[in-house]
Amino acid sequence: MPIKVKPLSPEHAERWDAFVRECPQATFFHLSAWQDIVRTVFRHRTFFLFAERDGDIIAVLPLAEVKSRLFGHALTSLPFCVYGGIAASEEAGDEAVALLEQEADALARKLGVQHLEYRNLDRIRHEDWPRQDLYVTFRKEILPEVEANMLAIPRKQRAMVRKGIKNGLVSHIDADVERFFALYSDNVLRHGTPALPKKFFQRLKATFGDDCEVLTVTDADGRPLSSVLSFYFRDEVLPYYAGDDVAARELAANDFKYWELMRRACERGCKVFDYGRSKIGTGPYSFKKNWGFEPRPLSYEYCLYKRDGVPQNNPMNPKYRAFIALWKRLPLGVANAVGPHIVRNLG
Repeated sequence: MPIKVKPLSPEHAERWDAFVRECPQATFFHLSAWQDIVRTVFRHRTFFLFAERDGDIIAVLPLAEVKSRLFGHALTSLPFCVYGGIAASEEAGDEAVALLEQEADALARKLGVQHLEYRNLDRIRHEDWPRQDLYVTFRKEILPEVEANMLAIPRKQRAMVRKGIKNGLVSHIDADVERFFALYSDNVLRHGTPALPKKFFQRLKATFGDDCEVLTVTDADGRPLSSVLSFYFRDEVLPYYAGDDVAARELAANDFKYWELMRRACERGCKVFDYGRSKIGTGPYSFKKNWGFEPRPLSYEYCLYKRDGVPQNNPMNPKYRAFIALWKRLPLGVANAVGPHIVRNLG
């Protein structure tokens, strides 16, 4: 039967998600709900495409257009997500992938974007395209027994987890994002970067339900110290956004937080702990390596139309140093009000 490429509409969402949950190449960020989140929260145009044969979805490609005078004009799979690109079934074959890529290329040219970006997890499809070598991800097996996971943590980092336990820290699963957002927004301000809007996190919690979990660590008196918002997908847990109080480091709250997440995920039956994306040479990169996770290069590839090189819209770019220094001085309320208007264009 011939393969047809179609845009995702509400009547296709259930079939789309059923395919994503079964396709080994698909990730949490291929789920159809991201279309509405990116479109309504960040006001970006979305183009979610799927290839269909004989009534069956065999490949999907979520795309969104991000257009900014400051940061450029891109068609990306997918902004605000660390993984994306085409997810295809084994039965799809090269034809389905080629048809989706042809549609994406035609769309990129029609929109007049500067580049098309595929945030592939581990598959380079175009050896001749420029790549982004800055990012890696960290993924590791969760062992079946809780104590085995504790013993698998390298000794020095395990000592930090035990320090948190000794300090009487307690983990809680929050029903909302209030304590998380307070810690997260203050944390990113101290690092000189704008915070995503609170409504984004509220929307994630409302949309994904139990598959979007907020874990907050407090001291024995109930003072929030550290918090993480995680996604659950198939048999994986993905800690995705986090924030810490200034006192968290001394009390080992950050280490305790991730141990508690791993422990709970183990008890939930998860088999993979996805520590997420980090930039090479940064503190988070070193922290994850200290937990015994090995970096895995992310296969981000770009088709360039109106630019000479891969975009570097990240805090490592020297041209943003003055902005970062200035942003750190802003009052928290001002930063939280202004930040979402900036960060929506970074993706």
